[in-house]
Amino acid sequence: MQQKTKLFLQVLKYSIPHLGKCMQKQPLNHCNFADHYYNRIKLKKYHLTKYLQNKPKISELARNIPSRSFSCKDLQPVKQENEKPLPENMDAFEKVRARLETQPQEEYEIINVEVKHGGFVYYQEGCCLVRSKDEEADNDNYEVLFNLEELKLDQPFIDCIRVAPDEKYVAAKIRTEDSEASTCVVIKLSDQPVMEASFPNVSSFEWVKDEEDEDVLFYTFQRNLRCNDVYRATFGDNKRNERFYTEKDPSYFVFLYLTKDSRFLTMNIMNKMTSEVWLIDGLSPWDPPVLIQKRIHGVLYYVEHRDDELYILTNVGEPTEFKLPPWACGFIMDTNSDPKNCPFQLCSPIRPPKYYTYKFAEGKLFEETGHEDPITKTSRVLRLEAKSKDGKLVPMTIFHKTDSEDLQKKPLLVHVYGAYGMDLKMNFRPERRVLVDDGWILAYCHVRGGGELGLQWHADGRLTKKLNGLADLEACIKTLHGQGFSQPSLTTLTAFSAGGVLAGALCNSNPQLLRAVTLEAPFLDVLNTMMDTTLPLTLEELEEWGNPSSDEKYKNYIKRYCPYQNIKPQHYPSIHITAYENDERVPLKGIVSYTEKLKEAIMEHTKGTGEGYQAPNIILDIQPGGNHVIEDSHKKITAQIKFLYEELGLDSTSVFEDLKKYLKF
Repeated sequence: MQQKTKLFLQVLKYSIPHLGKCMQKQPLNHCNFADHYYNRIKLKKYHLTKYLQNKPKISELARNIPSRSFSCKDLQPVKQENEKPLPENMDAFEKVRARLETQPQEEYEIINVEVKHGGFVYYQEGCCLVRSKDEEADNDNYEVLFNLEELKLDQPFIDCIRVAPDEKYVAAKIRTEDSEASTCVVIKLSDQPVMEASFPNVSSFEWVKDEEDEDVLFYTFQRNLRCNDVYRATFGDNKRNERFYTEKDPSYFVFLYLTKDSRFLTMNIMNKMTSEVWLIDGLSPWDPPVLIQKRIHGVLYYVEHRDDELYILTNVGEPTEFKLPPWACGFIMDTNSDPKNCPFQLCSPIRPPKYYTYKFAEGKLFEETGHEDPITKTSRVLRLEAKSKDGKLVPMTIFHKTDSEDLQKKPLLVHVYGAYGMDLKMNFRPERRVLVDDGWILAYCHVRGGGELGLQWHADGRLTKKLNGLADLEACIKTLHGQGFSQPSLTTLTAFSAGGVLAGALCNSNPQLLRAVTLEAPFLDVLNTMMDTTLPLTLEELEEWGNPSSDEKYKNYIKRYCPYQNIKPQHYPSIHITAYENDERVPLKGIVSYTEKLKEAIMEHTKGTGEGYQAPNIILDIQPGGNHVIEDSHKKITAQIKFLYEELGLDSTSVFEDLKKYLKF
């Protein structure tokens, strides 16, 4: 067989399991962990054994293609009355702006997947799973396959679709905003489509076809946020459902991924630092799986297949270089500015943020990725560095309006995460757009513990190096102030989930840098949480935080930065906390305990101050129901922005008027 000399990194980039909104909706979910390593780990290529090489290939299964926006409340797009056609020669951006100005209040809705298979496109329209012919996908000419309301869920949506190889069946994973539990329904495709089966608590799933042309569905069962069991099921006359594999180690989880050419099903068993892959023959799914490499602590790897060769993506050896395209190097400025005139020191290249433009179709607002400035041509994006306590250079990304004068008097909103090797998300959000338009400076601090600068960047901010992330955050804020971006009395900080560790720690160690803080589903009681092994994620999280129950070294180190453990009587910034009643990832008990202890410390501090002292506001907003993070909650967005404006003494009238372009109040 002819040797291949070129490795297609771009192909492999999209071959790692990428589970759509998993990253966005579930920041601590193990499902999204693999996607952050594709461009920082070594690529190796291995030939298959002779037995596997001689197997014929099977046809390509359905894969995800660009997403479609929808609203469960509106089954059909609404044609606007008296809508004037836009001039054909109008600039594309100006067309969008014109539509925004004339469009009624639009909802910022969940973006859902759609799948193309054969001559059809499968997607969600309203509250239905539908399909349409590929050439008619945008003409509202579709066939309804299943009504999601049959499941009797509150505003259900589809977050994953898989079509059987010869289109006899389609499987869809359905969930709601306020729950992480997903139901997988299997629809038999015929003249009158019918639900063939329904499986609760499914995480990942894929189709293969056996030697007798029978469709086999493999799926993982999730219990208490853990995926340890793999099942396989068949339908029709030979219906069966059996458990195929159980992972005994509770610190590991399992997810399924079909290679991009649909030749093999990979069973990925992993935790935060170690992985093990078993290969299931796509043509002989009833045969025992083949182990690629037994798990070795600290070794992560993933498997892809192409042209009878296995591609192994692993962190063993030197990281693969990732060269940025010219548009992403340094910083991006508006088209009328000369980059040579930038007075700021620029950081070394990191992966660029995802920029978004907008487009309208059928009366709905869509997101469309691109390399455009995300806020309009009137904004500037800068990339700066801060020197941390140990001399490490920490990159930052700053957004502000180009025509802003005297930036020192502008409000500043700092974003931080710094955990699990995950990049800090800078994706488009309507509230971020309106804040920049209203004169705010947005700063994203890519501190150690995250993944922006590779695996070592994560390693330098976990376990007994977690305080590096705190030092980085402090250095970033001080550098921003020193470079003329805002001042402490106008500086706010926001974080969600594990980002709450660094944000809460900074409030304890250096509160004078901040005026106000918003936290969402924050992790604030690290020590007590990591000592409670009955919680669903504690064992899985030991690689990130350490085991304080069995090792005094970790226990004492966590005590040094844990937000709950370090609360003391002093002046604190005002803090707004959004928590969710049914959050399985960050226990509500820990957030409530933190809030109560913080209020007590503030009261004690207030007793020793003069009459003119104004105590900070501590607000705990517990949302009923709820998942770990509900990003599209209009109530949450409104409450957080209202809090920031009131704490800084700013007029919020215009910002809420602008939000109406995106959110329905």
